[in-house]
Amino acid sequence: MSVAYGARMDINGVSAIVTGGASGIGAAAARQLAAKGAKVVVADLQEEAGRAVADEIGGAFCKVDVTSTDDIVNAVEMATSMGPLRVLVNSAGIGWAQRTVGKDGSYDSAANLDAFKKVIAINLVGTFDCIRLAATAMSRTEPDEFGERGAIVNLASVAAFDGQIGQASYSASKGGVVGMTLPIARDLAAVGVRVNTVAPGLIDTPIYGEGEASEAFKDNLKKGVLFPQRLGAPGELASMVVECVTNSYMNAETIRVDGGIRMQPK
Repeated sequence: MSVAYGARMDINGVSAIVTGGASGIGAAAARQLAAKGAKVVVADLQEEAGRAVADEIGGAFCKVDVTSTDDIVNAVEMATSMGPLRVLVNSAGIGWAQRTVGKDGSYDSAANLDAFKKVIAINLVGTFDCIRLAATAMSRTEPDEFGERGAIVNLASVAAFDGQIGQASYSASKGGVVGMTLPIARDLAAVGVRVNTVAPGLIDTPIYGEGEASEAFKDNLKKGVLFPQRLGAPGELASMVVECVTNSYMNAETIRVDGGIRMQPK
C-alpha cells in the first residue's frame, strides 16, 4: 500500500479530549483542533472558563481532575458519544517552586514533600492515567486505511531538560512525561496510536498575571530567549500540537518549542 506524499490523519468529525483545555496552551489547542473539524471535549477543573471555550468551539465541557480516574473515564465516555475518539492532548498541569533545603537547616524547613507528590500526581501520574484510558477507547475504534487509530500529544516543558533552582518537582514530573513518551509509543504502536510530546519554553499565558509588574517580569524573562526574543504565544504551541496529531509519520518524539532558550540555574 503506497502512502501519498504528506499523508495526514484526518480529524474532521472525530472526537478529541484536551485536558487543561480551559486556558493557555490547552485552550489554543482545543480551538485549533475544532477548526479542523474535531469535536472537542474540554476537560478541566475551571468550569466557567471551560464551558466558555467549549461553547465557543462547538464542543463539550467535562469537569475533570486528572488525579481522579472516574473523572477521566467520564471525559472519555463523553468523547466517544460524540464521535470516534482519535485525539488526546494532555495539557493539564501545575507548577511549584521550592528549594530542597531550608535556610535554617532544620528538617521542617526542607522542601514540602506533599507538594512534591502533588505535582507528580497531577503532571505525571495524571498524564499517564489519561493516556491509558483514552488509548483503551482508541483501540476499539475502526482504523483508517493505513491502520491508524489515533494520536496522543503530551505537554511537557523545557524544565524537563533545563530545570531551574526550586523546580525539582516540576522538572521531575515533566522529565517523567518525556521519559515515558518512547516506551508508550512503542507499546501503542500495536493498536495504531502515535504518541508525541511537546516541550514549551516561556509562553505568555495568564500564569504570569496582568499589569505593569507582570509586564516588567515578562520583559526580564524574555532576555534568555535566543530568537525571536519574546515569550511564545499559546497558538504557536498549539500549532505544533496539531502537527503532531495530524502528521502520520510523527511518532515517539519530544519537540522543544522555545525560541532556542536554554534556562539558566535561576
